[in-house]
Order: sequence, then C-alpha cells, then structure tokens
Amino acid sequence: MSRAPQSRTANPAAARYQAGLAALQAGRLTEARSTFAALDRAHPDQPEIQFQLSRLAHLEGDRAARARHLDSALAKKPDEPALLQEATEAYARADRPEDALAAFDRLIAKAPGQIKPRADKALYLQRIGRFAEAETIFRKLLAKHPREGALYRMFFATAKLKADDPALKSLGQALRHSQVSGEARVQGHFAMAKARFDLGEHDTAFDELARANRLQRKLAPYDVEARRAEQQAIRAAQEGADLTPLGEAADPRPVFVTGLPRSGTTLAEQIIGAHSQAAAGGELAHALKLVWKSFTAQGRLAPLRSASETQIRDLARAYLTLARRDTGAQTGVFTDKSIQSHLVYGYLARALPGARFIVIHRDPRDIALSIYRNHFATGTHRYANDLGDIAGVIKDFRASVTYWKGRLGDRIQEFRYEDLVSAPDTEAPRLVAAAGLDWEDGCLRFHESGGAVKTLSVAQVREPIHAGRRAAWEKHAHQLAPFIEAWGDDPWD
Repeated sequence: MSRAPQSRTANPAAARYQAGLAALQAGRLTEARSTFAALDRAHPDQPEIQFQLSRLAHLEGDRAARARHLDSALAKKPDEPALLQEATEAYARADRPEDALAAFDRLIAKAPGQIKPRADKALYLQRIGRFAEAETIFRKLLAKHPREGALYRMFFATAKLKADDPALKSLGQALRHSQVSGEARVQGHFAMAKARFDLGEHDTAFDELARANRLQRKLAPYDVEARRAEQQAIRAAQEGADLTPLGEAADPRPVFVTGLPRSGTTLAEQIIGAHSQAAAGGELAHALKLVWKSFTAQGRLAPLRSASETQIRDLARAYLTLARRDTGAQTGVFTDKSIQSHLVYGYLARALPGARFIVIHRDPRDIALSIYRNHFATGTHRYANDLGDIAGVIKDFRASVTYWKGRLGDRIQEFRYEDLVSAPDTEAPRLVAAAGLDWEDGCLRFHESGGAVKTLSVAQVREPIHAGRRAAWEKHAHQLAPFIEAWGDDPWD
C-alpha cells in the first residue's frame, strides 16, 4: 500500500506521493499531512492516499481519524489484505469492535485455509471478553489442526474444561505423537498444565509444567551472570547524575506502573485507566529501547551525567510521540507498565518532569508460582523456566527498587497487591492519587468497561476486585520447595 496513485498526471502525483512518504518517514508530520491532503483533493479515488493519511493519524495518536481514513480506503479497495490487517488493529484501538471483527472476517475469507486470521480473531474476542465466541473458533481450528500446541494454549487461557472434554483428549494424543516437537510441544504442555490446575489435579499439573519449562529452557537458555552484568552496567551509567527533571511537564503525563510479571501491575493499571482523564497503555516497551538507542556508544550506555540537555529533551520528545501514538492520549495521564522501566528510572526521571513512578509488590511465592505456571514467548523471560532463577530475579528487582528509592525518594510510590485486593476502598484512592489524579468512583468498576485487554490476566480483569487471589502459593508449597530454598532467609515482605 505504498505505491503512487495512478492517474493521467501520474508523474507529478508520483513525485508528490514519494515526497509525502519521505516526510512521513522522517517524522515531518505537518509537511506529510499537507502533501497527502493535497493529493487526496486531487485524487479522491486513490485508497493508497487514505492509507498514508491513516498512518499519519496513527503517529499523531488520533485513533478516530486513523479508523476513518481506513474506512475511506476500504470503501475503494475492500478486499486488500494489507488494508484489512491494518483495519483490525485500528478499529480495535478506536473501540469499534464490530468493525474490527468484520475486518477479521474479510481477512479470513481471503485466506480460508490459514490458521492465523482465525486465531487472531479468537484472541481479539478473548480480549473484549467474548469468551464463548472465541471458544467456538478455537474448537473448529483444533478439529482441523489437532497438533497445534499454540491453539490449545490460547484456547485454554480463558476456558475451564471438564475432564471428559474432547479438546483435552485431543491434546493428550498430540503430546504423545512423536511429530509434535519444539514450540508446539512446549505450548501444548503449558496448556495441559492449565487444564489440570483447573481440574484440581495439582501434582499432574506440575509434572506438565516441569516438562514445558524444561523444553522451553532448551530452546532459550538463560545466562544469569550475563543478565546481571548487563543490568549493573545500565545502573552504573546513571550513577552520579543529576536527576532533577529538565523542563516543564508536558501532556500527556506518563505513569510508570512497574512490577515483575504476575505481580498485580495489570490490576493497578486497570484501576488508574478507568479514570476519565487516564488511558491504559499496557507494556509500551519504548523507554528502555529509546534510552539504549539514544545513549549507546560502542555497545555501552554513555553516562547520564555527560548527556546534553538536547539529548535529554530528544529522549522525552521521542518517548511521548510514541506514547501518544500507542495510547491515543493527548491530555491527562497514560500508564506504561513495561517491566524493564525500573532499569532506566534515572533517564526517565530526568527527561520526563511530569512522570510518576508506581511500584507494585506481591508475595514472592505467589509471583513465582504464577510466573512458573504461565507461558511467555520463548526467549523473552528466560529465567521463568526455573524456580531458583525466578527467586534471583525477584531479589534483583527488589534491590533495584531499593536503589532507586534512595535516589528518587517520594517520586516512587510503592503498593502491595495484597493490600489492593483486601482493602480497595482505601488503597485504590491512594493509587489514583499517586498517579496525580482526583478520585472517581468508576475506578473500582474497571471490569465493566468492556474494552480490549492485551495481557495474561485477560480473564481476571473482567472480574471485580476480590481478595481470593492472595496466597495461592499455599496450596503448592511442596512443589515450590526449590524456590523457597533459593530464597533463603530473606524476608518475604
């Protein structure tokens, strides 16, 4: 969808189109908008121009405009796969679920034999809480593709099956088949573990988890020393730097909700994101990447203390541009619960005057159990396959938070997941205040919002807050023995 429009004035139009693309790619958005708007007036029948205007709206964080431009493009070229793929995301972000689902259906019709369009539609249905419809799709897919471990894992994530469910029988047969290997087998064992936990067969479930984690560790080995050396180098680059915020706060303001996987950051984000002046950004994953890109010299982070004001301002500008694009927020606050943000708190505190830093803690035993039970994309959380390694990562995270509390003081506000679920009437207002917002009662009704949620906690965020999620580890103390031993005598709180 990047070719120049065809017309009787093809050469001038092509040159202007290419100039608009160059401006768009260089970030000169005002110039790009002017160019494509003029082209659209001259050539209103060209879907490629509307597509580029949708890309521009996306970069500006205007979700409604992005979707409108795609409406126009699809009206002219309704069966273009690239447009339809873009539309599924754009309509989802613009809170137009029926249009997103219709775009999925048209993609499916274009590729009737492919698994991905159907699986993507089912995942989207899960994210908007329509679990029964997602289940129907997954069951049809599994009937045709009974050895695809990923399908079982995605399906079982929001389903609680009975012991005689045919999907469980089919998965068992797949795991006994010699041709099911690699990633398919890893995801199949994680799916079987989830089903066994739901059935109360905890010993069998842990046997499946052991197989899944052992296989995934072979696919993506973990080097604890390399990980710690990298993190120590990142911290060292921020030593001795002035962390006074540079400049004035700009809208929208970031709220970094930081915690380990499965620690309760999604709950905290949903409470804040339900506020009328807030947007839930999820794991934006921009902060660490931008710091690394902006300050790396010869493979090492340059010291923050030697960074120029221009570099710091450029970091802020780049981060907020991407955040506006991905959250749609133009004013108020947005949350960013990227897990690794705590590593570069110094850069962020210096570059983003309006930033708030919220840390969520949880009983390490519950974190460990949940991390070990859940499938993460192979290669992303390599420590997650071993209970002893998980203990080390939790300790490292706690040490990082303690270090940054010493540097940033009250700019970091800490909360306990257990307090949020046991005393939401007092803790939720404190959380919202830490985000710089006045209290709204709707913040405790986030489960009624109906918006799409992209998180491992997709099923839980459809439920109101309840205290039953605490101390799940107690049922599995025996299986968690390697973690408890690795934790040693350090306090749990």
